[in-house]
Amino acid sequence: MKPLDGKRILITGGTGSLGKVLVRRILSGEMGQPAKLIVFSRDEAKQHFMRLEYEHRLSATDEIIYKNFQRLLEFRIGDVRDPNSVASALRATDVVVNAAAMKQVPTCEYFPHEAVRTNIGGAENIVQAIQQHNLSVETVVGVSTDKACKPVNTMGMTKAIQERIFIQANMRCPGTRFVCVRYGNVLASRGSVIPLFHEQIRTGGPVTITTSEMTRFLLRLDDAVDTVFGALTVAEPGDTLVPRAKAAQIVDVAAALIGDRPVRQVITGIRPGEKIHEIMVSEEEAFRTVERGPNWYAIRPMLPEVGGGAIGSGCLTKEYSSSDEVMTAAETATMLKDCHLMLEDVANDGQEILR
Repeated sequence: MKPLDGKRILITGGTGSLGKVLVRRILSGEMGQPAKLIVFSRDEAKQHFMRLEYEHRLSATDEIIYKNFQRLLEFRIGDVRDPNSVASALRATDVVVNAAAMKQVPTCEYFPHEAVRTNIGGAENIVQAIQQHNLSVETVVGVSTDKACKPVNTMGMTKAIQERIFIQANMRCPGTRFVCVRYGNVLASRGSVIPLFHEQIRTGGPVTITTSEMTRFLLRLDDAVDTVFGALTVAEPGDTLVPRAKAAQIVDVAAALIGDRPVRQVITGIRPGEKIHEIMVSEEEAFRTVERGPNWYAIRPMLPEVGGGAIGSGCLTKEYSSSDEVMTAAETATMLKDCHLMLEDVANDGQEILR
């Protein structure tokens, strides 16, 4: 029996870049045939267009929502900031993937309390609903980021606290398995650098790079979904699952996208709250990091009540950084070309760039 066979699944923030690919992959049946898949978000417009896609329509008036609750794929308006909204959505749910987030670094810096309300308060609302209403949720997967590791900005700080809330929730709700996933930059997700580079190249440049030394972990959206599926399959309570991801220099990413076009690169200086290298596992976490299959590391929780006591020496001897094993320029170009058709959020006129 596959992990999601007959399960009722709730995805918060399900209309985002990750959520859309997660929905497609779940509905494919590769993890089993779910009984219900609920997309929970507060943006009715995004839900409308996503519903059109799955109804195979180009357009429709709003009556398309009728019989929403009778369908396998259900759309539910709600906000993770609202405890009552969350509690209502979690009723009769088996699996929750919390992808709702404020994730843009500058936005979180200018509106830090709003980031707290979504990234921290949203996680607490999920745990609180399960605890207070004694809900029979089997697994909750919290979606985190490498910016939560040794955080230097509000977005990373709030995601780091979100991880702690979900990990400690294994004590508050012993009938539910709480795990997290932490990964790096997702190629062509909304707000990422590749759509910006596409636009800059289309308009003749220059392509702006903050520092020539910058490296980043690069994952496809499908790699991110694979990590969520890995958490559902192999993660133990309190695990933070980390993919073994490839890293690249951002200057190589820009050069691959530019190709032989007469577009120059300009160094603009590192932005506030930005790291030169991202870190997936810190030095402190390395000694309690173990292997979970061939594709992932799992950071075991520091709480002995959750982690089962001392871990001993982990499988890592130092921090896991994007500067450790950087792809060559040729390898970076090959990865981008191989991933191109999978970048669903890239506009059609931008797809010419990688060809």
